[in-house]
Amino acid sequence: MTRPAHASAAGLTSTTNSMEILSVKVLRGPNQWASFPCLEAWVDLGRLEDFPSHTLPGFNERVMSWLPTMIEHRCSIGERGGFFERLRTGTWMGHVLEHVTLELQTLAGTPVGYGRAREAKTRGVYKVVVAYKEEKFAIECLHAAHRLILAAIDDAACDVTAEIKRLRQILLDVQLGPSTRSIVEAAIARGIPAQRLTEGSLVRLGQGARQRRICAAETDRTGAVAETIAQDKELTRTLLAESGIPVPEGRPVTDAADAWAVAEEIGGPVVVKPRYGNQGRGVSVNLATREEVEKAWILANEVDSSVVVERFVTGGDHRILVVAGRMVAAARRHPPIVVGDGAHTVRQLVDGVNEDPRRCGDHATSLSPMVIDEVAVAVLREQGLTEQSVPEAGRGVLLRRNANLSTGGSAEDVTDLVHPDVAARAIEAARVVGLDVAGIDLVVDDVTKSLESQRGVVIEVNAAPGLRMHLEPTVGTPRNVGAAIVDSLFGPGDDGRVPTASVTGTNGKTTVVRLISHLATAGGATVGMTCTEGVWVGGRQIDAGDCSGPRSARRVLANPAVSTAVFEAARGGILREGCGFDCCDVAVVTNIAAGDHLGIAEIDTPEQIAWVKGAIVAAVRPSGAAVLNAADPLVVAMKKWCKGQVVYFDADPANPVIVEHLAQGGLAATVRDGWIVLCDGPRETRLAHLDRVPLVHRGLVDFQVENVLAGAAAAWRLGVPLELVRLGLESFSSGSAGSPGRFNLLGLQGAAIVVDYGHNVPSLERICGTLTKFPHARRTAVYSAAGDRRDEDLIAQGRILAGAFERVVIYEDAYVRGRQPGEITRLISQGIREGTPAGRTVGIESGGDWATSAARVLDAVGDGDLVLLQADTIEQTTAWLTARYGGRLKEAACEEFQGPTAVKAAAAQAALPGAATGPTAGGGV
Repeated sequence: MTRPAHASAAGLTSTTNSMEILSVKVLRGPNQWASFPCLEAWVDLGRLEDFPSHTLPGFNERVMSWLPTMIEHRCSIGERGGFFERLRTGTWMGHVLEHVTLELQTLAGTPVGYGRAREAKTRGVYKVVVAYKEEKFAIECLHAAHRLILAAIDDAACDVTAEIKRLRQILLDVQLGPSTRSIVEAAIARGIPAQRLTEGSLVRLGQGARQRRICAAETDRTGAVAETIAQDKELTRTLLAESGIPVPEGRPVTDAADAWAVAEEIGGPVVVKPRYGNQGRGVSVNLATREEVEKAWILANEVDSSVVVERFVTGGDHRILVVAGRMVAAARRHPPIVVGDGAHTVRQLVDGVNEDPRRCGDHATSLSPMVIDEVAVAVLREQGLTEQSVPEAGRGVLLRRNANLSTGGSAEDVTDLVHPDVAARAIEAARVVGLDVAGIDLVVDDVTKSLESQRGVVIEVNAAPGLRMHLEPTVGTPRNVGAAIVDSLFGPGDDGRVPTASVTGTNGKTTVVRLISHLATAGGATVGMTCTEGVWVGGRQIDAGDCSGPRSARRVLANPAVSTAVFEAARGGILREGCGFDCCDVAVVTNIAAGDHLGIAEIDTPEQIAWVKGAIVAAVRPSGAAVLNAADPLVVAMKKWCKGQVVYFDADPANPVIVEHLAQGGLAATVRDGWIVLCDGPRETRLAHLDRVPLVHRGLVDFQVENVLAGAAAAWRLGVPLELVRLGLESFSSGSAGSPGRFNLLGLQGAAIVVDYGHNVPSLERICGTLTKFPHARRTAVYSAAGDRRDEDLIAQGRILAGAFERVVIYEDAYVRGRQPGEITRLISQGIREGTPAGRTVGIESGGDWATSAARVLDAVGDGDLVLLQADTIEQTTAWLTARYGGRLKEAACEEFQGPTAVKAAAAQAALPGAATGPTAGGGV
């Protein structure tokens, strides 16, 4: 883009002409920019379009001093300090917004590095794209970056440290807690997809029939009965004692007096705690006097109405983590202690310790804040202190006697020190309660010795144990306990994914999606399918309408019945939100043609359409494959984006792309001597003859031959056995039961009726080309076009109709899409008049709505008539035809309307010449 000479920046402020964020799109899946989640912000620079960075006095210096760590941004220069060099030489504010947003995300806790800034068609408007990990947090970083840039322009104050601290708190509020996050990160490291289901800790790992669920450290194997037992501390103690596991004696009490009575019975220091509780709330330990016991009962009673008194056992507080019958980590927990310095009060010392960024409320970080509450005040009193006391230097001050992390305690990893008998007792305790993941609390002096040898005891068995002490112990080796939990849910090599295929292109998408689904079903799968007509799971429709977007895909992957997923991926959904999956096993691109969806969302050329739809090719897993149309140069070029194999398809085996690809040992699907052939380098496998594949009408419908090749190749790469692929091709109906509205050939009162949903220039050209093979003299089209297409596209369709039909009835119905009444009819009619050959006449009629137009034509058909009936909506068309014509309307085959000579000629045309074929289906590949 040619830039104007820069005007003076004097007097320019953000308030007089501020940069404005017009919109923000959240691209949650693979998209046209990247194969990972991104934000796409449309930003209007206003007058700043005329003022790049080096023309704004002091701007660069302020930005670089506020965010000096951006020196690591290499930018397009490709070396450290590259972005700073771009600032000095002059760059635009959209580019600056990209880099500042990335840096704020990184400094606040989610390192990201991908960004783009591209000019839009409107002068001064930019598309700013940045990667993200936490959606709400990233959007807040974008707006914070916007404010920072405006402050730098205005030479206004900007407390970047405070802003980063605020952003970090937002991140802590919205992201998963440490325990859940460790499991999710371990799953992702194994290639297992993860989807957060609530704002809390409920997460789905995996997809479809192979999915599992967790909620913090609970899994879908954590039984409700086991969890109930673990919550009842007295019942847990009783069951463990019955199994011979050492536990402290004690019992439930009815009131404070009864609590003291039990303490006297036990005859020593006791513990008073709620019968049902967790995280150390209401627990008081090492109580010896009546006053202490009765106050502790009141505290515990505030947490739960049922209170337990047990013997206090001296020793270290240990937590053993058991997962799937195996000890995976152990930690010694230490109670919260501050150390005096002779200058600060206890309260000040606590506040100082809590400044540690690792200490945060709500279990969001590895440590929790120390608290001074009623329990802490009592413990301080025992030490002759209050919160205003100033302890002498070096004196340790205990804040509470229990060592729970949730009340400010710390942890020391002792996993490698645990005696085998201690580990065995912990595993047995988890088994007695019935938990797959359990935190076993022990009191023992020396974890290197057995419990029995030192009167050690198990004091609690915890469901949903916190993992922080193992992930980030204050002292010792961190343990990847999240991975242990994931390994308990998914066996070796299991990535929790179901085979997934995604299909895009200009035309043929829905047919190919339906065909792949049929073939996968023939292979024994329960298929979840999305397309422009709805969502199906296992053959049952669960939604209707255009469901070719990412939300419908996510819905299928969430369904636990689905063992194979097949998606239609439309342009609009990719632009709006990205793909509905993180990656796929097979991506099919049918074709990329001009004349459809151009001029929308600044996508104006076939090359740009290919860039958008290529997102599914870039999403192919390394173990997967892209199935690409070898006859379409834009599709062929997508090979560069594919991380897996490439399978080219074309009915012509002499296509140079296929010939070269096979010579290099590649894969292809083609037609040879009338047979669908799958090729693996020089090896070929005959799959099915075109005469036996209903969808292609003995090869007469060439675009359906292409669709069959794409579908067969996709099923092949999805692992469907080839014999079942053959059976599926031979059983897939060419009528409404197979692919409704896609060249459905019907017979009515001797007339041939072709029902097709084609609504753009390329599809209409292919349909009309096929209809030239029919012998009918009287030809009528009932047709319209979507109103959001360009004027020239509607006119072009009119020209095509003029060359193929003697009568065109134009309707306007469901897809007017913003056009004025009569405007679509006018433009198509203009094209018909322009395209009518000299000496011919094409009758043009305005038919009103679709049903009225269809009835006008079909009610009057007879022998020798050929009608192209465009389906306005598939559901409407199918239901209307059945209701109006019932048994008079029959599914037909092409040969019913042609003589034997015509059929043989068409079959000969479909059987392209070539060398001898390989073995029959089932062998050779």
